Amino acid sequence: MVHHIVLWNLNEELSYEEKQEAAARIKAELEAVKNEVSGVVSLSVVTDPLDSSNKEVGLISVFESEEALKAYQVHPAHVEAGKYIRSVTNGRSCIDYTE
Repeated sequence: MVHHIVLWNLNEELSYEEKQEAAARIKAELEAVKNEVSGVVSLSVVTDPLDSSNKEVGLISVFESEEALKAYQVHPAHVEAGKYIRSVTNGRSCIDYTE
């Protein structure tokens, strides 16, 4: 299994309401992709982290293989979601690993 974890902060210039809307849209768009790409074992988006966190949005996903992860990354629905995500976030961190 390949684990793919991505963390972001939302742009500081966004109001509280705009951040809530952006987080909800990120969650909806990314979680919809899991039904369109084969090889996704699980995929969820965290939008309500605890106060001890230093990131505001997290993608936690597991894929059957590196090939499945690569297919997800170039899938048109993921590419479209990525365009929006890049427009409202900063400070992206990512780790991919096998287990």
